[in-house]
Amino acid sequence: MAAALDEAAGTLLAVWEAARERTTSRLSSAQLRAVMVVEQHDGINLRRLATLTDMLLSSASRLCDRLVAAGMLEREPGRFDRREISLHLTPEAVRLLAELRSDRWQRLDRVLTAMTPDGREALLRGMREFDESARRQEPTAVSEAGWPVAQGSRREEPAAEWAGDPAGEPPVARTA
Repeated sequence: MAAALDEAAGTLLAVWEAARERTTSRLSSAQLRAVMVVEQHDGINLRRLATLTDMLLSSASRLCDRLVAAGMLEREPGRFDRREISLHLTPEAVRLLAELRSDRWQRLDRVLTAMTPDGREALLRGMREFDESARRQEPTAVSEAGWPVAQGSRREEPAAEWAGDPAGEPPVARTA
């Protein structure tokens, strides 16, 4: 079962990666992950970003320097401790993530509409159960390693085939 899931997940990841390559070609995978973590934790400090991205503090600092230079991140002094720096997304980064998600949803919709309604429903149920199980078994890894969470960026008009889903989204966890 694990091997079959690994193979099927490879296809899903290929669809995801195609959207990432088209949309975020000017960001490395590490940079994109950092932008996603800052999106999830607006105002995060550098030390926490390094922890959540599993980087050395010095590496995270250099990565942030490159993201600031690329116009993706802004630094500001902390509200409580001015020595601490808070990180925030720029409007350009927000736009880039929205474009990435839109492209990914379009690609997923094309694949999913070719599936049967029963197949889509089974995939949704299975993905949700997988997500819940992983979060129960690996709660620290899920929250501390920056696993995606279902927050923000909901579809404005859900596709008809997802009408049974209260969130109106395809059966995948939210990532950029």
